[in-house]
Amino acid sequence: MTQEKQKSQIVPIIMMIFLFGMISFVTNLAAPMGIVLKSQFGLGNSAGMLGNMMNFGAYLFFGIASGNLLTKKGYKFSALTAIAIGFIGVFIQFLSGHAGGLEGTIFGLPISFFIYLAGAFVAGISVCLLNTVVNPMLNTLGGGGSKGNQLIQTGGTFNSVAATITPIVIGSLIGEVSKANIKEIFPFMYVAMAIFAGTFVVLSLVTIPEPHLAANKAATAANAPKALHSPWAFRHFVLGAIAIFVYVGIEIGLPGTLNFFLSDITAKGAGLDPAAATKIGGSVVATYWFLMMTGRFIGASIGGKVGSKPMLVTVSGVGIVFILIAIFAPLRATVSMPTFDTEAAGFFSLAKVPVSALFIVLCGLCTSVMWGGIFNLAVEGLGKYVTAASGIFMMMVVGGGVLPLIQNAIADHATYLLSYWVPLLGMAYMLYYALIGSKNVNKNIPVE
Repeated sequence: MTQEKQKSQIVPIIMMIFLFGMISFVTNLAAPMGIVLKSQFGLGNSAGMLGNMMNFGAYLFFGIASGNLLTKKGYKFSALTAIAIGFIGVFIQFLSGHAGGLEGTIFGLPISFFIYLAGAFVAGISVCLLNTVVNPMLNTLGGGGSKGNQLIQTGGTFNSVAATITPIVIGSLIGEVSKANIKEIFPFMYVAMAIFAGTFVVLSLVTIPEPHLAANKAATAANAPKALHSPWAFRHFVLGAIAIFVYVGIEIGLPGTLNFFLSDITAKGAGLDPAAATKIGGSVVATYWFLMMTGRFIGASIGGKVGSKPMLVTVSGVGIVFILIAIFAPLRATVSMPTFDTEAAGFFSLAKVPVSALFIVLCGLCTSVMWGGIFNLAVEGLGKYVTAASGIFMMMVVGGGVLPLIQNAIADHATYLLSYWVPLLGMAYMLYYALIGSKNVNKNIPVE
């Protein structure tokens, strides 16, 4: 019976892991698009991050709603809804490239810029819904604990594959930064829409187990009383929700700001060749996501043996050291890093970049396992409140828009490297949560 159950779970697990990649595919379009927005519309760094802010801002408005949808309609309906919305979001962004001829401006900016922002927001709704589905689903299929964490780390590995590819493709499509235009990104958008359409068809034909949906229907039929508590009653969950806010801000701010830094051909930038700056920046940032993939693969391999707490303590401490070195390393100190180059043998060549870039990229190994570790620690002991907790987590993912916006506002008025004090303080909070904040001090609350 157990073997039959395990076999029936294989397809749902594969589908959830695949959807992890879709989350990254759409999300990681927003940050490198900031380079295009900066060039095409003459924006500063913080304004260039507005597309990213809109993408993550959707989590604030739809995080709780996503959890409610999952509770009432189940995994499959929620996932299909998310995929359909994702197609629409990318299509609106595509339309913004055709809106250049529209007359008039809003706050001094072309209407096409705001059409793009609208598309980024709609796409954000999609990934919010997808995130709400895949995390509790994988955690449930793994039975929680270390096995649940291991499946989440595996999904994160596939997420990082898409994240690694995205900045390389965008950097290559942009070409010379001074001529960047949304239309250059059209091929990427075609692929994204095609994947959404194909995934919708496949997922429609797959049977997804709905344990929480069945339980909720049974409770409703029995006129079960309303729960006396909520995830907010658990201190370790509240601090974990804050940790998710901070973590996503770190994960996005580290490579996003680095891409701006390397692609900037002014005196504030890294001093790279203007003709190759965006391509180099995209490739270096892709290395960050590749290291996240590597870290998640390692995390998935050892997740069944190493607990979430020691894992989170280790990567937070190492991340603090890496960022401190990046901030204080002299700009004249350089290092050669691999970059994607279609004209080179093997499609890769070496480019000299500031050594600070190397240590920022190495942070990808640290951030790689943080999401799964925080999620696992924060929902430990929540029982029936796990699905509601997932929706709250999705709301807190808005940190991926807020913290990078703050970081790049600092970069506008100071320097790029000084802005990295924002993720440094975030890493310090991660360390606090792992050591102290993750302890469940509310074990007296009934969760059955």
